[in-house]
Amino acid sequence: MKPWFGFHMPSYTFPDTPPEKLFERIVEQAKTAEEAGFRQVTVMDHFYQIPGVGDVAQPMLEGWSALNALARETSRVRVGTQVTGVTYRNPALLAKLGTTLDVISGGRAMMGIGAAWNEQEHVGYGFDFPSVGERMDRLEEALAIIKGMFTQEKTTFSGRFYQVTDALNYPPPIQAGGPPIMIGGSGEKRTIRIAARYADITHWFAQGLELLRHKTDVLFGYCDEIGRDPASIERAVNAPVVVDAGTGDVASVRAHFERMSEERRRHLFIGTPEQCAQELRPYLDAGFVGFTFGNTVYKTPESIRALGETLRLIGG
Repeated sequence: MKPWFGFHMPSYTFPDTPPEKLFERIVEQAKTAEEAGFRQVTVMDHFYQIPGVGDVAQPMLEGWSALNALARETSRVRVGTQVTGVTYRNPALLAKLGTTLDVISGGRAMMGIGAAWNEQEHVGYGFDFPSVGERMDRLEEALAIIKGMFTQEKTTFSGRFYQVTDALNYPPPIQAGGPPIMIGGSGEKRTIRIAARYADITHWFAQGLELLRHKTDVLFGYCDEIGRDPASIERAVNAPVVVDAGTGDVASVRAHFERMSEERRRHLFIGTPEQCAQELRPYLDAGFVGFTFGNTVYKTPESIRALGETLRLIGG
């Protein structure tokens, strides 16, 4: 499989841009990523800005609404959330949202989903924030409903937390089997086990290649238990490289580096497009095909195009 890059847009903060022009900046970034050869463009599913990206009161758009608008501004890239919190929406509604995006985009939707973690916005918006164990249970039930509604004429499911009865989903998704499901998180007891059953794509943090190989072994073990071919699951990771191509975003590169925890920082390489391409080759050899870069660092069209050069160097 050819390697691919994803462009993730967790930040809507542009100090020189008034609110009425904000979305135009996001469109510019998404279109530049598409032109540079990226396969995927994603947004967060948050209501507050998150730690590590910016201040809680910085601008944040509702993710699924933004994606439907982006779908009409792009023509080739896959569009989706990285990742939707299972606690924010009824799963049947979420299946309908994913299907609607697939229809609007002409078959380019992706369903990124995880167990949710940001307690502050749950409290602020009045969402229940149960224990992590319950959130994982909810994730598993939600995926059964979502996958059913992507693939069946009627879906009936009765779980501990969610129930649907003869749920219809017309029109069905454009993509056979529905939008690809990307499960974010690498917890070995629950998240990877759930991914083995439901994910088309797994997405993990850059944790060093040795640990990622171990996570892969865990994933393959769970696949073996249920008789699934692990090659049917694409493995993606937050890019373990920062491409510094002299495009004027050096301050952003350094600021991004400093915001990271020491643990994550020690697994990150900063270099030229050529150096970063070499750094990615062991990940490709280990079977990782997707690498996600974010607009917290790559703010200008020039810096996004430099990422496209790195992608070409690794055969994407």
